Amino acid sequence: MTTSASPARGGTVAISGSAPPADGRLTHRQIMTILSGLMLGMFLAALDQTIVSTSIRTIADDLHGLSAQAWVTTAYLITSTISTPLYGKLSDLYGRKPYFLAAITIFVIGSAACSFATSMTELSAFRAFQGIGAGGLMSLALAIIGDIVPPRERARYQGYMLATFGSSSVLGPLIGGFLAGRSSILAISGWRWVFLVNVPIGIIALFVVAKVLNLPHTRREHRIDWWGALTIAIGVVPLLLVAEQGQSWGWTSTKACVCYGVGVVGLIAWVFIERAMGEEALIPMRLFRSPVFSKMSLLSVIVGMGMFGGLMMVPLYLQIVKGVSPTKSGLLMLPLMIGMIAGTVVVGGIIQKTGKYKVYPVIGTLLIIAALLLFHYRVQWDTALPETMAYMALFGVGLSGCMQILTLAVQNDVEPKDMGVATASATFFRQMGGTAGTAIFLSVLFSTVGDKIGSAFRDAARTPAFQAALHDPAVRADPANKPVLQMLSHPGASGGSGSGVLDDSSFIQRLDPRLAQPFKAGFTDSMQLVFLIAAAVMVLGFLVAVWTKEVPLRQVSGLEARAAEENGTPAPAPAATTAEPTTAEPTTAEPTTAEPVVAHPVVAESAAAESVAAEPAAPARTAAESAPGGSRPPSGPVADRFEPVPGAGRHSVHGRVLDGTGAAVPQAVVTLIDVKGRQLGRAVSGADGGYTLAVGGPGTYVLIGAAGARQPQAVTVLVGEEPVECDLALSGTVALTGSVRDAVDGRPLPGALLVATDVRGEVVSSGTSAADGAFALSDLVPGGYTLVVNAPGYRPAALAADVAPGTGEACEVRLEPGARLGGVVSTATGDPLDEAKVTLLDSAGNVVGTAITGPDGAYGFTDLDGGEYTVIASGYAPVAASLRVDGGGTTGFDLELSHQDAHQDEAAR
Repeated sequence: MTTSASPARGGTVAISGSAPPADGRLTHRQIMTILSGLMLGMFLAALDQTIVSTSIRTIADDLHGLSAQAWVTTAYLITSTISTPLYGKLSDLYGRKPYFLAAITIFVIGSAACSFATSMTELSAFRAFQGIGAGGLMSLALAIIGDIVPPRERARYQGYMLATFGSSSVLGPLIGGFLAGRSSILAISGWRWVFLVNVPIGIIALFVVAKVLNLPHTRREHRIDWWGALTIAIGVVPLLLVAEQGQSWGWTSTKACVCYGVGVVGLIAWVFIERAMGEEALIPMRLFRSPVFSKMSLLSVIVGMGMFGGLMMVPLYLQIVKGVSPTKSGLLMLPLMIGMIAGTVVVGGIIQKTGKYKVYPVIGTLLIIAALLLFHYRVQWDTALPETMAYMALFGVGLSGCMQILTLAVQNDVEPKDMGVATASATFFRQMGGTAGTAIFLSVLFSTVGDKIGSAFRDAARTPAFQAALHDPAVRADPANKPVLQMLSHPGASGGSGSGVLDDSSFIQRLDPRLAQPFKAGFTDSMQLVFLIAAAVMVLGFLVAVWTKEVPLRQVSGLEARAAEENGTPAPAPAATTAEPTTAEPTTAEPTTAEPVVAHPVVAESAAAESVAAEPAAPARTAAESAPGGSRPPSGPVADRFEPVPGAGRHSVHGRVLDGTGAAVPQAVVTLIDVKGRQLGRAVSGADGGYTLAVGGPGTYVLIGAAGARQPQAVTVLVGEEPVECDLALSGTVALTGSVRDAVDGRPLPGALLVATDVRGEVVSSGTSAADGAFALSDLVPGGYTLVVNAPGYRPAALAADVAPGTGEACEVRLEPGARLGGVVSTATGDPLDEAKVTLLDSAGNVVGTAITGPDGAYGFTDLDGGEYTVIASGYAPVAASLRVDGGGTTGFDLELSHQDAHQDEAAR
């Protein structure tokens, strides 16, 4: 019997005669060099958002277009959002660097053009062009990080990126307030420098990125999904328009309804086009079949709503209620940024050590919910700023558990070739969620603030302090208080609600504090409702985070995976884990000449847990999996965990050999070879499973472990200046057991032939069923197989079977009876007719099969369904006859052929 190892695991290849090429792994210094260029690009986009929002009112006043200022933001938002997925797809096909440079160039040109705008219409058009570049700055920077840093190590670099956001959030309002407040700088209007400041930063970013961002890329020639890009634009643009302009249009106005209709039609058309485009799609629909990708995309939308919606209220509260300037409000938001950056650094370090990430979105959403509820219940118009800032810090810590993890989980879940698409999709969905959240929460704020302020005035009117203010001669004489006094004297004229506070809130700070208090209280009450709704939205996010399955993080970057593919090694599966050993895959069992199949240096630390091609891998059982509760036993680290061990002999590999339960395996043979197949050392494990092998120097080596009937293990180890500890896990052989029975009456079927094939279609075991129908196919390793069963008189069956260590569940196979049709073709004299052709047709006229008779004239057809058939026999004059075959058993039907044809019969008569 020929046996083979389990189905192929991601990242294994036979040892070749030549050393592998560069594996794509970058040093920390190289990563930081590239990261410097990426952060400059991200700083451009992040700074622009904060600096423009601070100075937009000054810009609108100078260009005489206060009513059109919303279009400046809307145009930028639309183009940056719809260009994001296009950047992701194109960079996957043609490389990141050219598109990242193009994004910076477009952004810089757009910034320069904005500084020359002479009207709000021109400024909106230039901002739209600028947004095309901004769409690639964020998503491509995150995708490049995914290319150069393994997911498990990626979190440690997120702190640098969030520090960029934090610094821009602080510097943006300061720079924007300073520039907008200057009448001119170097004979140029101060607000125009808001856009010109991007130019030198962008030029520096261009030179840095062009110099340091040199990533290998294999160009993939594919069709570009222009129809997908067009339809997603048709679907998204109207929805973004109504989100930005719905408050002024009216959410049920004709314009809004048209936008709703066009948007829905566009999105439906986009889905159909993406399904038709398959792999060429802008966002391939197959990605949404992954539970991790689909749920994390949904969570990105929810977190975007809660984050942007909640964050939008805090600066408004600081400016309107606390009376601080936009510049100072940016500084007061510093606790939120510090909380987010500090939390990111801590979470990143823990993820790097443990490889676990699911718990952080769960904790993060809970902290965000807690912060929003504290804003709702605790923050009043007169709450001290330190208390409010403490809640901001809590909000920031919660964001640190969500923001980086959502992108990390999506990147880890997809194949390396889809890194750009996945990253851009995460950014796209977060932007869409933020836009929807902003629109919804602003609508709630605008629709309730008038009533809240009116209610606050009615409550204040009953207080002695307010009445004293109304009769205070100094208050009545102050022109700043006149609008409020007139509103109170003639409530019908203005509605008595003070709803114009959101149009121009600057007068509140000039009012007598006693008259201003109802405005501040009313706005705070309305803001509290927004925070409560945002908390309810985040509850949904918490549930999605809890129900999302965690996929272990890879320890190979996108570059390493692509290098493996180019070297003929399968790319590591997205669901790779560093806690499982890479299973060796021997070839056909030949004791002396079998060539081991070992892990490639690039992907040795990734053992596939799940194949993207829908072919289940066969992961070896490790100590971490088999220990009760899934915890690692105290016997030591599991296989494939390579850790430098100070104090051991220099340039050595040592560790322990463990079985599937984590127990030591003594007397196991451990062999060390180089990448050319030469044996360099050999050791036998001791009673505790320990072994030690010396190596000649740093390099890539292959470690092979074997012990009796256990499944051999082969892994690649990368030896540097420090000794390396590597534990091997040798799983025992397992069997596939069960029984074969009749599907009608359940009786056992002896003598049935059973064949098991692995995911590559190779036969790995075969056997026959016993008298009681039982069977056992041994010498298998844990994994997924296809079991084919065939028995005389029955229709063959094929089914999928999973084999795991221990006492697995028996597999019961039930075979449907197959009908047989047979008979004899004879001459008119009754002699058997040799070499007659018999054709069988079904009731639809389709040919079921043909047969040629032998010397005995017999023919036969097997494995038939019950029903009507036509039998045609030819050799002399053809004869056709109809018959019915029962669902089971054998049907006999003889045929008679004659030399005479129809003309001879007529002449005889």
